[in-house]
Amino acid sequence: MLDVACGPGRHMRWFAERGLAVTGVDHAPDALASASRFGRTMLADIEDGPWPLAGQSFGVVVVTNYLWRARLPDIVAAVAPGGVLLYETFAAGNESVGKPSRPDFLLRPGELLHACAGLRVVAYEDGFLPAPDRFVQRIAAVRELPGAASAPPRYPL
Repeated sequence: MLDVACGPGRHMRWFAERGLAVTGVDHAPDALASASRFGRTMLADIEDGPWPLAGQSFGVVVVTNYLWRARLPDIVAAVAPGGVLLYETFAAGNESVGKPSRPDFLLRPGELLHACAGLRVVAYEDGFLPAPDRFVQRIAAVRELPGAASAPPRYPL
C-alpha cells in the first residue's frame, strides 16, 4: 500500500492494522517520524524533486487532501495490475467555503476522472460535503488484470 503525502500516517496505520505492508511518502520529517511506526517511509519533495517510486507498483494507492497535477500520471502509474487507487481531494467550489481556495489546489470538474482514464472507475463523486463544508472529488479505480477471466470481476463496494 502506498500513501502519497502521508502526513503522520493515518491511512498507513489503517492498512497496516489489516496486515498490508505500507509505504508512505511525504516532505515533512516530523510527520514521517510518526508515520514510520506503521511501515516504510520516504522523505521526498515530490513537487520539486523526482518521483521517488519510479518503477514501483502497489496493490493500493491512497491520496487524500493533496493535489500536484504534475504527479497525477506517476500516482496512476503506481497502481499495480489488479490494484486500486483511492483518491479524494478538494475541488472547484471550495474557494466559496474555505481553504484551500487557490485554483492550483482545486480539481476542475471531471479532472480526476480524466487523470484516471487508464483505470476502470468503480466509484466517482464530485460535489459538496457538509460539516466541515467542503467541495471534493473522490474516486475508486482499479487497474484491471491483463487477460481478465470470462466472468466479470467482482469489485467490492
